[in-house]
Amino acid sequence: MKKTFVLFFVMLCITSAIVAQQPYIPTAENLKNREEFQDMKFGVFIHWGIYSMMADGEWIMNNKNIQFEEYAKLANGFFPTKFDAVKWVSDVKAAGAKYICITSRHHDGFSMFGTKQSDYNIVDATPFGRDVIKELADECHKQGIKLHFYYSLLDWKRADYYPLGRTGKGVGRTETGNWESYHKFMLGQLTELLTNYGEIGAIWFDGQWDQPADFNWRMREIYDHIHSIQPGCLIINNHHLAPAEGEDGQTFEKDLPGQNKSGYSSTATIGQLPLETCETMNNSWGYNITDKNYKSEKDLIHYIVKAAGNNANLLMNVGPRPDGTFPDIAISRYNAMGEWLKTYGETIYGTRGGFIAPHDWGVTTQKGNKLYVHILNLQDEALYLPMQGKRVVTAKMFLDKKPVKFTKAADGIVLQLGILPNETVNVVELVLE
Repeated sequence: MKKTFVLFFVMLCITSAIVAQQPYIPTAENLKNREEFQDMKFGVFIHWGIYSMMADGEWIMNNKNIQFEEYAKLANGFFPTKFDAVKWVSDVKAAGAKYICITSRHHDGFSMFGTKQSDYNIVDATPFGRDVIKELADECHKQGIKLHFYYSLLDWKRADYYPLGRTGKGVGRTETGNWESYHKFMLGQLTELLTNYGEIGAIWFDGQWDQPADFNWRMREIYDHIHSIQPGCLIINNHHLAPAEGEDGQTFEKDLPGQNKSGYSSTATIGQLPLETCETMNNSWGYNITDKNYKSEKDLIHYIVKAAGNNANLLMNVGPRPDGTFPDIAISRYNAMGEWLKTYGETIYGTRGGFIAPHDWGVTTQKGNKLYVHILNLQDEALYLPMQGKRVVTAKMFLDKKPVKFTKAADGIVLQLGILPNETVNVVELVLE
């Protein structure tokens, strides 16, 4: 009897291991959501937490080595009297964005939703006492904006986040934790996020880089747990690596796919999943009262065009003030992007990166038999385009529909623009045979 039991147990372990190693097969709903995600092209990233009260970015606890017990007292004074989910979502729609990704819990460990896994959250630990994520989710569903949740894999406060990673070592944690406890905590919070707030477009992970490369986060178990609750929910992990089994999208931090100006993407191979680039409007993710280095309206419009031309979405960040409002300059910049998209949205939404690779002069996007040539920086009245054997039927300016002359050239065509392009973005629409 004992031998039979031992044999059964061994076989069970082997079977479980085999099941765990099975390839991830996304559901039809998941594949549909991937397509929809690629069509949306533009989202708003929101970094908001009790760190906004210190107005020096979301990493201040780590950067200033603030003791976790003292940092936690910030919650006692967090009362965002001007938070208005209706205005937030309305401002996002005015920007032309199709989805929101908000920090449900950042590295400081404070949860911005009414979790039952810990009382260190906006409902139980602040005098505000409201679940802002619930209010935002309800408004997003009402106004037709997809909602994604940023979720930190690391935690500078909890003792059971152990072993300690490369960050948060100076915040006063001395206890030896229990990873099994922390893993259970994360699964519990993810369950809440996926059951209490309606349909969620994606879970956006961050922090895997905090531990050594060989550390076992048990991510596949986490991914499978998410897909078991909402099979259509996309999983995106900001690990700066090639896509892993169980993921549904690939993000690039402060870089376009294939670039590494930020230094975060040196090992990131571009996979076959939907792509996204996340970027700050100034130099900060969380609210920073001294950071006035906002990108110009032109630069932001160029960024969304370049992202689309690189077959990626743009996730552009805003860090709300501690009172719950977006900085005025951020709203102004978003509005400028929205006004441009009102005119040129057809050349961005629902497109994929064009077959002509991005160049210094600009990028192309494609939808059906139309190729949109986005001219961003051209110091000439003519532009050569390699056509890879494709035939151009017509060429015209997208804005005023005026015909654009073109001549055949070796393996392509030359657009005869007649003038130096001088708009923020000059778009030529080509119809292909």
